[in-house]
Amino acid sequence: RPLETLLATWGLSLALQQTVRTIFGPTNREVGAPEFMSGAFELGHLTITYNRLWIIVFSLVVLFALMAVLKKTPLGLQMRAVTQNRRMAGAMGIRTNWVDAVTFGLGSGIAGIAGVAIGLYAQVTSEMGSNYIVQSFMTVVVGGVGNVWGTLAGAGLIGILQKGIEFFNPSNTLAAQTYMILF
Repeated sequence: RPLETLLATWGLSLALQQTVRTIFGPTNREVGAPEFMSGAFELGHLTITYNRLWIIVFSLVVLFALMAVLKKTPLGLQMRAVTQNRRMAGAMGIRTNWVDAVTFGLGSGIAGIAGVAIGLYAQVTSEMGSNYIVQSFMTVVVGGVGNVWGTLAGAGLIGILQKGIEFFNPSNTLAAQTYMILF
């Protein structure tokens, strides 16, 4: 039941945010990047920082590792089978609840990796993930649910278009997100 799952996830996220705020305090934390990630280089009028470049490289490594797991391992085959037809996969002897748990753990691990990457260039707060939830949802909708390559293409398209819109109005990123949702 997707609606109940979505509401439960949102409620759980609010509880986790308050728990983190209670344990670590309400102040923002800065994560120091290693020395090799500091600095930048220029490419014409474009300045690219090393930490963002390393984040892109690391994200591609995680993407290709995920693709290898999905396409080359028995776990990936079981994940695809459960996604496509749960009842038939269960009838073939696949433990669907176990596959669900492992898939959730894999997705949570990738989300944790993304949180660490974001922490390298943004302030770490208890609600820092909520700033990216709209873009994440748009990326999955544009790319297609269950399509990793489509999600990558959707993320690239949304990122380029949003930054293009922000170029014309750099002080208002909310307007850029609103235009992207309308688009």
